[in-house]
Amino acid sequence: MGCGLEGVRILGSTERHPMTSEHSEALLIHISGHDRPGITAACMGILAAQGAAILDIGQAVVHENLALGILVAAPAADELVALKSALEAPMAEMGLQTRFTEVRSQTLERGIGGVARSRFIVTLLGRVVSAGMLARVSAVIAGNGLNVDRIERLSEHICGRFPAPDGAAANACVMLAVSGVAGAETALRSELVTAAQEFSIDIACQREGIFRLNRRLFAFDMDSTLIQGEVIDNLARLAGVGEQVSAITAAAMRGELDFDQSFTKRVGLLQGLAAEKAYGLLGTIPLSDGAERLFRTLKLLGMKTAILSGGFNFFARTLQERFGIDYIYSNELEIVDGLVTGRVIPPIINGRRKAELLVEIAGREGISLEQVVAVGDGANDLPMLSLAGMGIAYRAKPVVREKAEQSISQLGLDGLLYLIGVRDGDLAGYEAQHSD
Repeated sequence: MGCGLEGVRILGSTERHPMTSEHSEALLIHISGHDRPGITAACMGILAAQGAAILDIGQAVVHENLALGILVAAPAADELVALKSALEAPMAEMGLQTRFTEVRSQTLERGIGGVARSRFIVTLLGRVVSAGMLARVSAVIAGNGLNVDRIERLSEHICGRFPAPDGAAANACVMLAVSGVAGAETALRSELVTAAQEFSIDIACQREGIFRLNRRLFAFDMDSTLIQGEVIDNLARLAGVGEQVSAITAAAMRGELDFDQSFTKRVGLLQGLAAEKAYGLLGTIPLSDGAERLFRTLKLLGMKTAILSGGFNFFARTLQERFGIDYIYSNELEIVDGLVTGRVIPPIINGRRKAELLVEIAGREGISLEQVVAVGDGANDLPMLSLAGMGIAYRAKPVVREKAEQSISQLGLDGLLYLIGVRDGDLAGYEAQHSD
């Protein structure tokens, strides 16, 4: 709620003395109890009749229990008695409790203006979000001079007792909106990473801003991001050079080898492979968990999508056809007389080229880079991850997790939806309304 203020003095429901402090400038009215339709309307009607000037307002409902806070300009002594009298009886008849809290001027300035505040969205993602996890994260937030302003559950459940309809483990996600005069964002992020490792969950930390809920382009790596595995490794096994190519691939994705050189060397080992065998891979490499739900939702939201991959075009095109992906850029494997030649038709799509293409697509669509989400797992994805407004390392190599701003390893690709504010309940409701 937006009305949480420190340094206040509570006036009991039977206390009738006026607000005598000359520094008091506002009154916080707190109404709580079992929620029902009409409470807000009744309360606002009374305040309007009393001529109260509302300075701030916030409301939350947790499991049908209401907490409503209204900050009003401090009334005069005689008006305070009338205001309390007008509110208490009707609220009590509705089974609600009413409290009044005096707010002093310095507290008012901190709460609704004056000092510049840093604002962040901290998101916990896993199969379960427990009290212990929330306690640890809340302690990190407080230790860095920030206050939790709002908590929301974005997933259908957070306790792990209710599996998904298909029997798979359900997602769990809780979002915390926090603010304060934070002087050490780097320390906050570092401590949240440590907490995530302790509990084997993912914790994302985003600066709150106008673009957080207004993303317009999602760009993905393909191999080991959209699909489970590397196409080139599978081609190598068909060509009988699997171990050699896999070792080079792993070193390249860890950032230990130059991508262009390692890629050229790996493709060279495929020389003589029958094209028919290569195309036989289509449909055999499984999608990453949550990919279908993610693309279905992105299309529903009107997002543009792109594949920027160091993999191969023949595989990327099948994903484009399946999901209606707007742009694909990947490497063209040269095939002559039905055989792989061991060469790639230039240019090679490397890390630098991925970043250039990201900028090109965003410019073509008139999209700010702040509105771009880039997702990848390898070292060659880091350039585009660093350019995007949100760069996400998905089930990535350690070097990528360390350098990317956000990292997801515990959930499937549909877990990305939580980071742009999508709630399971809203999505399920829409799908129910539009199902055949």
